[in-house]
Amino acid sequence: MPSDPTPSRTAVVTGASSGIGAASARALAAQGFHVVCAARRTDRIEELAAEIGGTAVTCDVNDADSVAALAAAVPVCHVLVNNAGGAVGTDRVEDADIEDWRWMYEVNVLGLVRVTQALLPSLRASGDAVIVNIGSTAGRWAYEGGAGYTASKHGVKVVSETLRLELNGEPIRICEVAPGMVRTEEFSVNRFRGDQEKADAVYAGVDQPLLAEDVADAVAWVATRPSHVDIDELVIKPRAQAAAHKVHRS
Repeated sequence: MPSDPTPSRTAVVTGASSGIGAASARALAAQGFHVVCAARRTDRIEELAAEIGGTAVTCDVNDADSVAALAAAVPVCHVLVNNAGGAVGTDRVEDADIEDWRWMYEVNVLGLVRVTQALLPSLRASGDAVIVNIGSTAGRWAYEGGAGYTASKHGVKVVSETLRLELNGEPIRICEVAPGMVRTEEFSVNRFRGDQEKADAVYAGVDQPLLAEDVADAVAWVATRPSHVDIDELVIKPRAQAAAHKVHRS
């Protein structure tokens, strides 16, 4: 009798309703993973899941019950992509809106921690797992008007480094993928509270900023390395960007 086919591996992607999250879900599905698309916007993730043959689970990473329901839906997880996050505002520190900072810290750092805690039993159950945290070059550079966001992304970097230490010896790899300038449909628009003109100005004159698919390609590559290979961190920038303060514009 023919042997049973190899069961598909399962990947969970948070913030899968748009941008890097949606692109990562597609890239992992193309690598043969059954992808659990998790986000707050049910209609979007249901459409994506139908497209890639995955599963949609409505989830708010800042809600403990919601995250527990996600974990219950995934008893075995091979790849976790902690992508949910965002930026709001460009205020100087002296003018900072504390509630904006609180939101960024809660979703970018605490949401990541909450999902990781909940899914660790599922990751351990796989016997060979990868956690990919989507950080940012903002976790490495400071720049005027960005302290709230950069502080939260520095937090992602340090949480990733600490997980690597604490889970050493277990069959779980940890990677932070840290993109620089990425043009997606929502990130800058959300940061500027819906002001499309200001969002477009971020990328004005820049020859080929990164796309969500470029980052997703890196996520899929990290997730498919041999099990003894851990890509600790991967910083990705467009050729035009040398640093936060140095971007070539035509």
